[in-house]
Amino acid sequence: MKAFITRVIPDAGLQLLQDAGITITQWTEKRDLTPEELINACQQHDALLSSGANNINAHFLNECKHLKVIALLSVGYDNVDVPEATRLNIPIGNTPGVLSGATADTAFLLMLAASRKAFYVHKKILKGEWKFFDPTTDLGIELNGKTLGIFGLGKIGFEMAKKCAGAYNMKVIYHNRQHNAEAEKALNAVKVSFDELLQQSDVLSVHTALTAETKGIFNTTAFSKMKPSSIFINTARGAIHNEEDLRAALESGAIWGAGLDVTNPEPMFADNPLLNMPNVAILPHIGSATVDTRNAMSVIAAKNVIAGLGGTKLPHIVNPEIYQDWNRITC
Repeated sequence: MKAFITRVIPDAGLQLLQDAGITITQWTEKRDLTPEELINACQQHDALLSSGANNINAHFLNECKHLKVIALLSVGYDNVDVPEATRLNIPIGNTPGVLSGATADTAFLLMLAASRKAFYVHKKILKGEWKFFDPTTDLGIELNGKTLGIFGLGKIGFEMAKKCAGAYNMKVIYHNRQHNAEAEKALNAVKVSFDELLQQSDVLSVHTALTAETKGIFNTTAFSKMKPSSIFINTARGAIHNEEDLRAALESGAIWGAGLDVTNPEPMFADNPLLNMPNVAILPHIGSATVDTRNAMSVIAAKNVIAGLGGTKLPHIVNPEIYQDWNRITC
């Protein structure tokens, strides 16, 4: 069996694949594969381990419907046509759980950096502008006792809420389709409507999946309902917020600040005005970028590949409905 990997991944996952007797081909160029290159490569392999923003759409899936498994090196799967993969009986695996702490750390970092204009004032040092002390400039916002709003209180959002409640005694509110009983019990979190989340949050942190429902949901209308002193944080997917609307909201004072680990597009263009705003902190999508987390992600992705090639159920699967009729699964 042969597996194609779209990035160089940590050795922990590679070793598992090699120990399982799987022949590995890694894409080592520092650029994304074109759709045609990805199709051509996968047509020569039995499994795909996908890292990066590869568009696994209906065209790709039908050109590569022989694949026994597609394993993602991510939790999110918005780049995959899951219904079409399910129709073709291709199991899609992801890596949930292991990156919750690291991604929440990144959200917490962005909240702090934006609240104290940290990235902006650091640039002033590099420019040689740290000179005269003015007690009325570069003032930030304190977080103690403020209200944290979580949009999408799953595992990552819960980790963020715990950090904020523990460090700054922040009140936690959230907007979900369903109640999060664990958060309500442990943190006294309160479920609110979307409008109430916008109106009451001092810090609003996004931790939801990108879907047709959430795409662009943070737009001019949403930002206009937030506090002028509020900070918007997004470590989920860039397309959940409208970037032009976010910039306009910051420029007009509709909201106070923002922290982004995800942008639209990615990579962000170097001349984007958001990069030079005093109360904005932006990182290049490093939410899961720790040694421990990336190792754990590579191990889970490898286990998904091994299971798929072995004809057994994936440990972490996006479309479990393909197993409803086990006889349809072929080895």
